[in-house]
Amino acid sequence: MRNHVPYSRSVPTAASLRRPAHKLSLLAALLASTAALPALADPSPALDRVSISAGAFHAQPRFKAGADTPYGRIETPERTNSSVTIPRIRAEVLFWDTQGISFDYYRYDRSYVQNVSGNSTIDGQPVSGNATFDSNLKIDLARLAYKWWMGSGNSVFGLGLGAAYYRADLSGTIRGTVTAGGQTYSDGASDRYTDDAVAPLIELGWRHAFSPDVRMYIEASGVKKNGGRLEGHIYNGNIGIEWFPWKNVGLVADYGVSRVKLERNSSNTPADLDIRFRGPSLFVKARF
Repeated sequence: MRNHVPYSRSVPTAASLRRPAHKLSLLAALLASTAALPALADPSPALDRVSISAGAFHAQPRFKAGADTPYGRIETPERTNSSVTIPRIRAEVLFWDTQGISFDYYRYDRSYVQNVSGNSTIDGQPVSGNATFDSNLKIDLARLAYKWWMGSGNSVFGLGLGAAYYRADLSGTIRGTVTAGGQTYSDGASDRYTDDAVAPLIELGWRHAFSPDVRMYIEASGVKKNGGRLEGHIYNGNIGIEWFPWKNVGLVADYGVSRVKLERNSSNTPADLDIRFRGPSLFVKARF
């Protein structure tokens, strides 16, 4: 006959009853300590975590160029061209509430025609006559900088260090009739140079938020490169205001001044370019 072992249930001890309560108390203490830790501060209302702006710079350019030729130095007189609309793209990303990167790109592409008449001097010889200088200029400028923002509340100051890439493409033809030494010459010449370079960049900025939807900014930047085939400097300054009728989409209007002065170092055909822009810009800005 099989012996049956009666079913029995173990009686919980006081220690086993205390284990769940002990775990719950540890969890409660952990949550309390986590809540007590300082949270990451929100960035200034003058800054965005991520923003992208697309628009145009309506500029009034002043243009001057010169080049050395086997027959002497040729220079165009400084002239204010008709206004031109330059496409422009900007983007910014913010890290750790006070640091981030910024990107800016625009391209200038414009034809230039200048008629010159009167008396001049080439290599010490008096000349007179009429000439036409016909050229096409393209400038690409891209800037990338790492920025530090200082201050708190509605106003912050920024310092950026980075690099700028610029590319210049200038082609031109000069045609005309020149009288020199009692003789008249009719001739023409064409030339083109294309070059690019990378140069160090420094940026300064100030931003203020009047409200979450209305903000103001002032920016200045400089690029300078010495040596190499294409050297020179580029300066920019802007003052603008931002208005966000929608939470994530707004309009940006500013007024800016830029100067681009480049020199091509070549033993054969050195050349230089000096162009200035000034005028308003309008952007559509998306922020996240």
